[in-house]
Amino acid sequence: MIDLSRTARLLLLSVLLAGCATPRSETPHLFDFGPIDAPAGTGSRLPPVSVAEVTVPSWLDRPQMFYRLNYANAQQPLPYAQSRWSMAPAQLLSQRIKARIVQAGGVALSAADGALNVPVLRVEADDFSQSFIAPNQSIGQVSLRAAVFNGRNLVAQKSFVRQAAAPTPDAAGGATAIAQASDAAIADMIAWLATLPLKDSQSR
Repeated sequence: MIDLSRTARLLLLSVLLAGCATPRSETPHLFDFGPIDAPAGTGSRLPPVSVAEVTVPSWLDRPQMFYRLNYANAQQPLPYAQSRWSMAPAQLLSQRIKARIVQAGGVALSAADGALNVPVLRVEADDFSQSFIAPNQSIGQVSLRAAVFNGRNLVAQKSFVRQAAAPTPDAAGGATAIAQASDAAIADMIAWLATLPLKDSQSR
């Protein structure tokens, strides 16, 4: 005869074990760049520019947060499982660039506005990730390529790479470091824009 109570106990145990093995659904932690709390003056007033939406490689065209284990395989970007950007990196950077230009005394127009005789700033992000130098030490790195066009004519172009140390070896620390590196790279870009003969190019 079959011991029904023993069978029932085994069935209950198997169900409980299956429940423990099933990963829990958790709400992802969302991060952004935080408020702009530092002045970004350039020492000279910027002329109006149209800011095109930032473009990124396909692997960055999503709100996932990526990190690299440089001590193991620096060629492999890995996504955090339970941490996300509040929006895709291209959108975060586009908003920050426009806000910083305005803060610096400039006028940031949308390229979609189709303003005539206004130079266009186009930015490509090549890197936007956290890199672990060691298991408990990481940096946020941002690599941007900026080009200014007057109509179809290229006025100037330049690359900007910035790094910042992460305060903690996790997604929150990476978000802080990437935000700091982004602000530093954008500040460098704005200082560069202030040196360009953009006013002259508008009058041609």
